[in-house]
Amino acid sequence: MSFKKKLKSAIHFILGCIPTRKYDVHVINLSANELLKGRVALITGGTSGIGFHMAKAFLRSGAAVIITGRSEERLQRACVELNEGNIYGGRLFSVVMDNTRVDLFQDCFQIALDQLKANEFPHIDILVNNAGVLGVSMPNATEDEFDKVIDTNLKGVFFLSQLVGKYMKENKVEGNILNVGSSSCLRPATSAYTLSKWGIRGLTLGLAKSLAPYGITVNGIAPGPTATPMLLEDSQSNITNNSNPIGRYVLPEEIANMAVVLVSSMGRTIVGDMIYMTGGAGIITYDDINYSF
Repeated sequence: MSFKKKLKSAIHFILGCIPTRKYDVHVINLSANELLKGRVALITGGTSGIGFHMAKAFLRSGAAVIITGRSEERLQRACVELNEGNIYGGRLFSVVMDNTRVDLFQDCFQIALDQLKANEFPHIDILVNNAGVLGVSMPNATEDEFDKVIDTNLKGVFFLSQLVGKYMKENKVEGNILNVGSSSCLRPATSAYTLSKWGIRGLTLGLAKSLAPYGITVNGIAPGPTATPMLLEDSQSNITNNSNPIGRYVLPEEIANMAVVLVSSMGRTIVGDMIYMTGGAGIITYDDINYSF
C-alpha cells in the first residue's frame, strides 16, 4: 500500500474512532473582480487541490493562467472544468511539466511563453510554486522516497524560481513569486516532506531579499491539513479534523482567496513572509503528528 493510501486510511480510522460533528462551512469566495487584471500566472501542480483552486480564483480575478502538471490528460480535464461555460476563453493555458525534471524547465517555460505570445500576452509576472508530494517518515523512509520528495518539493522549486527570477529581472518585469509551504515548516522534522517545507520557508526569505530590489515580491503561504485529494478521498465530505484546533480541515478555496491578495497590489508591502493558514496546526499544537520512532 502506498504512503498516500496508508495516510488516508489512518486518518479515516482516527476520525471513525472519535465522536465528530459535521461542519457546514460557508467560504466567502472573492467575487469576480479585476485585482489581477492584465497579470499572467504560472501555477505548478494546477490540476487538483490547492493549485486548481488558485487557478480558479486567479481567473476570477482577471488574470491569465498557465497550469502545469505531469499528465496531459489531467491537464486537459482540469482546463475543461476551470473553463466551464467558456467564460475564460483565451486566458487559460496548460503545459506538461514534471517538477523533478529540472533539465526540461527551460523548454517547458518557453512553451508557456510561446502560448502567451500567440495570444498577445506580453510576459509571465506571477509564479506560484505549488506542486508537491508527500513522503514516508522515519524510521521507514527509503532513499528513493526521500529523493522524490526533495526533488519535487524543494529542488524543483529552487531551480524554477531561479529561472523565473532571472526572466523577470532581465525583462524588467515587476511581479510575484508565491511559494506554497506548509504548517510542517514549523514542526520538528522526521520526514523528507517536513524538511522540504523548512527549505521552502528559508528559500522564500532568500528569494525575497534578493529580488525585492527589482520589484519582484516573494512570499509564502502555509496551509495546514487541507481538504484536498492528497489527504482525503474524493467521496469524503466530512471535513472534521479533531486534531486541528479549529476542529476541521482547511479548505483549498480559503487558501486560494489569500493567494489572490498576496500577489495583487494589495500585498506589495508583504515581503518575505509566510502567511500561515493552518487552523492552528503547527503554530499552537503538534498533536496531529505522531513522533514515535
